[in-house]
Amino acid sequence: MTTASTSTPAVAVIGGSGFYEFIEGAREVDVSTPYGLPSAPVSVGQVAGRPIAFLPRHGRDHEFAPHTINYRANMWALRSLGVRQVLAPCAVGGLRPDVSPGDLVVPDQLVDRTQHRRQTYVDAGAAHVPFADPYCPHLSAALAAADPDVTTGATMVVVEGPRFSTRAESQHYAAQGWSLVNMTGHPEAVLARELRMCYSTLAVVTDTDAGVASGEGVTQADVFAAFARSIDRTKRLLTEVVATLAPSVRCGCASWAEGIELPFELP
Repeated sequence: MTTASTSTPAVAVIGGSGFYEFIEGAREVDVSTPYGLPSAPVSVGQVAGRPIAFLPRHGRDHEFAPHTINYRANMWALRSLGVRQVLAPCAVGGLRPDVSPGDLVVPDQLVDRTQHRRQTYVDAGAAHVPFADPYCPHLSAALAAADPDVTTGATMVVVEGPRFSTRAESQHYAAQGWSLVNMTGHPEAVLARELRMCYSTLAVVTDTDAGVASGEGVTQADVFAAFARSIDRTKRLLTEVVATLAPSVRCGCASWAEGIELPFELP
């Protein structure tokens, strides 16, 4: 286990589509893991006077589609550098009329509709992670408090991608009461929990999904352009959270494995 120090990045930010840099003057750290290489070298530096790590989820040039990201290597690499708290902004579509492009939402529930992703480090033996509440309440509260316009309490459904949803699929998701649709939020969240890290996401609404508005539906160009318009605001919010975040919090994200013999050794 990594020994904490004043230079250890206990907090990490994972950048989503169009969010490839966060730390100025950072040093890049190449990290190898038992699961292969992460999406990119991890940038380590300071934000708001605190050491943090940054990893672009899709790679530095968006070379990894949602279904090809090595999520296990990404989360393992962050943990091995000392990270214990992960802030994970992502682009999402809005499924209901009360969610509009430009909104920032901190979801409290996740629904997995992916199909072919390695979503656990438990390759043998038995270790059943509790996941009823997939996001860390302390990190979620910090994200919500950083901007008065942030909304909370939504359910995000994660689909396999890389295609966008059909209109019928979007209408089905909305009919379940789900508010947001995304392609990368799973298995990131459960892997963080297995590694005993706190994890929360900031959903940046880039579009109304195909079932909400009539017309041609969502396009990649629209999503990337909308996310780009939110980058500065997102970075300011994350900087505020990093500045005010408690350095360590005692919560179930880490304590769930106490008394359990994990079938893998934590980095």
